[in-house]
Amino acid sequence: MADNSKLDKSFDPTAIETRLYEAWENEGCFKAGRVPEAAPYTIVIPPPNVTGSLHMGHALNNTLQDILCRFERMRGRDVLWQPGTDHAGIATQMVVERQLAEHGNENRREMGREKFLERVWQWKEESGSTITRQLRRLGASCDWSRERFTMDEGLSKAVLKVFVTLYEQGLIYKDKRLVNWDPGLLTAISDLEVEQRETNSHMWHFNYLLEDGPLSNGVGHITVATTRPETMLGDTAVAVHPEDPRYRDLIGKKIVLPIVGRLIPIVADDYADPEKGSGAVKITPAHDFNDFEVGKRCGLAAINMLDQHAAIDLSDDAFDTMEGKDDWHGLDRYAARKKVVATMEAMGLVDKIEPDTHMVPYGDRSNQVIEPWLTDQWYVDAETMAKPAIAAVKKGDTKFVPPNWDKTYFEWMNNIQPWCISRQLWWGHQIPAWYDEDGKVYVAESEAAAQAEAGPGVALTRDEDVLDTWFSSALWPFSTLGWTGGDEPAETQDFIKRHYQTDVLVTGFDIIFFWVARMMMSGLHFKDEVPFHTVYVHALVRDEKGAKMSKSKGNVVDPLELMDKYGADALRFTLSAMAAMGRDIKLAESRVEGYRNFATKLWNAARFCEMNDCFEAGNFDPAKASLPLTQWLVGEVVRAQNAVTQALEAYRFNDASNAVYQFIWNSFCDWYVELAKPALQGEDAAEKAEMQAATKWAMENALRLLHPFMPFVTEEVWAKTAEENQSRDNHLMLDAWPSLPSDLINQAADGEINWLIEAIGEIRSVRSEMNVPAGAQVPLVVVGANATTTARLGETDIVLKRLARLADITEADAVPDGAVQTVLGEATLAIPLADVIDVDAEKARLKKDIGKVDGEIKKISGKLGNQGFLDKAPEAVIEENKARLAEEEARRDKLQSALERIS
Repeated sequence: MADNSKLDKSFDPTAIETRLYEAWENEGCFKAGRVPEAAPYTIVIPPPNVTGSLHMGHALNNTLQDILCRFERMRGRDVLWQPGTDHAGIATQMVVERQLAEHGNENRREMGREKFLERVWQWKEESGSTITRQLRRLGASCDWSRERFTMDEGLSKAVLKVFVTLYEQGLIYKDKRLVNWDPGLLTAISDLEVEQRETNSHMWHFNYLLEDGPLSNGVGHITVATTRPETMLGDTAVAVHPEDPRYRDLIGKKIVLPIVGRLIPIVADDYADPEKGSGAVKITPAHDFNDFEVGKRCGLAAINMLDQHAAIDLSDDAFDTMEGKDDWHGLDRYAARKKVVATMEAMGLVDKIEPDTHMVPYGDRSNQVIEPWLTDQWYVDAETMAKPAIAAVKKGDTKFVPPNWDKTYFEWMNNIQPWCISRQLWWGHQIPAWYDEDGKVYVAESEAAAQAEAGPGVALTRDEDVLDTWFSSALWPFSTLGWTGGDEPAETQDFIKRHYQTDVLVTGFDIIFFWVARMMMSGLHFKDEVPFHTVYVHALVRDEKGAKMSKSKGNVVDPLELMDKYGADALRFTLSAMAAMGRDIKLAESRVEGYRNFATKLWNAARFCEMNDCFEAGNFDPAKASLPLTQWLVGEVVRAQNAVTQALEAYRFNDASNAVYQFIWNSFCDWYVELAKPALQGEDAAEKAEMQAATKWAMENALRLLHPFMPFVTEEVWAKTAEENQSRDNHLMLDAWPSLPSDLINQAADGEINWLIEAIGEIRSVRSEMNVPAGAQVPLVVVGANATTTARLGETDIVLKRLARLADITEADAVPDGAVQTVLGEATLAIPLADVIDVDAEKARLKKDIGKVDGEIKKISGKLGNQGFLDKAPEAVIEENKARLAEEEARRDKLQSALERIS
């Protein structure tokens, strides 16, 4: 299985990643059921759009899932990481329509539905696997043999079953309500597909005249303000607050709607804010979500005055008596806006026009301004279905990590509105509803079943709309396992029972409502059980300054480019090391480069082991380690194992990453390797043999602990460091996770080795602070040492001199003149430097540097203390200044410490 050639001099990710991944996949390493007797561990992937390409959010989300899956697989669980893609109704249809236009083909309406859908399926087969190839590039260990697609045969059957069942239960119905209407795509869209953009426009204040003329106080009109003058044609009331004394006498009276001539009432409703504008608001129930609710409360008519293209449509009966309505009919909404304002000005009814900046909704794909539009759509009774899902989280059946996200979940769920599930598209699950000539609807899983219900000879026409993409993805945790409504083969039913509920869902916060909540509702309704016991919500990946990535800003970081440059392992480790709970990731390329260096450090450590014949050593029993250094190493491995395991169990990915990093870089590479060199290269055969075996044992455990984070470099080192002419029994990814008992930690060995490490570290710090030349050997005088320290000085004399670059080590009763001091335990370490450096010049340099740093601290503190700066500066700039201040303060502390030492 393994390639037994020696490790190359340098680590090259591009030479190994594809080869290793293909080996894992071809040999079935990712498959569920590989250890059928083991406890299952199941994660369903948030299905990326079939049109998608890997972005940094995908990279973070899937790295964290893969870490969990590789970790649990090594712990012996039967892991199913269920992959698949979403058919992405709007996105996919747009891609194919764009292609048709680019190649000069017929558009979809000219082609007809059947031919167009054939073309979409053709595109999917040719181009729909881009994202899954890129996930492989990242190292995702999904069970690709079970890959699903939201429109494959099984999932489509599940969708039909769920729709028909909910319809029969009265939980799906058709209704005329406001939706987010995209006049470019000519479909309803979800809130997630609406982008609010700040827009500079105007606020128009119009006077509406009272029907009966001026009151006794001379007031003959009521003033309303609007940012959308064109919608006044559909006004059906003016609302005032019931407690507003200015308008109490006007409630119930009528006004004449200008231009249209229709009488509309003045109604009392809490929605009107007495502190805002005139305190009176025009109510257009058919074109504003808030107004729609006011209309329901006050029993107002909802009059559509726009068509599907957002052009003026005055065909409603309410406009029958309007004079000159033909001059308005068919006008674009913005042309109508100008005409309304001009007409109101001509009538003398414009009170004032003010500049105004407000948010305007845009379709994120069409780039068109979205219209709240009254139309017939299919809905789910989300309020009813939400109740068990709310209760489940309250009971703790599903927990959010971090726990603060349950507040967001409850806020959304407790204020849930009917869920519009129909879309005016062709690509998607066509709604299983048929209509006879009288408009009666027949909902069934097939046309034959609908025909049987309607009776022979009744002509039926199928509903042209398709379902919201979120409808099918709401079933993802059980439909992907093979559920089609309860009539599955026994083998499939057993598989569903084994893997549902799933374990953890790893997702971003932006789809807690759109996806997580709907999976909770669907899972409880159709499986009587929550779909996952934990929802881990990760943060955003931002640029290095903390700004949100966007194409318009030009600050998007491409994960594929970073992987090409530094390898998948480096990117994965960067994302996991920075994935602190509840904190967005500020991604700097330098961090990725740094973790590529970490992979190189591991590689070089393995080469060190190889050059010292450690991989040819015999087995090592950690309980029988006899040397203080190997006993200390065993303790370091145990501590790293415990830290990584506990952090991953708690979803503290950054802590887990840091623990394995510190063990490999600091404990193993920086200290153990340096301290072990004399024995590994010495003449004492027994000492050398134990050191070689311990080195091999520790390296193998380091590879195991690092594997979930950096699967490629660890697997390569594992395979290539088998004993001479032998191969490993299995892949590292299938090897057992370390489970060493904590009683292997040897306190005496810890005390001895940690004292040595601290002594070397202190002396090195002094040398660095005092600018002692790297090659200069200096004397060490130890003052006040107790018997233990004196013994340790004798035992470690040679290694202490070598690693701290000391000329000699002596003990004394007092600190010599001109010596720089540092404290180690009860003893003082004194380093005479008068013969090595110019002490006065060094004092002057330190004072000058402290002065510079104080100036920088004052400058940054002044900025951060300026409220004007805090109010105007972007958050990323403020955070950058705070970070710089912390750096300068730490630098000052270090310089001050050095000055105190030398003084």
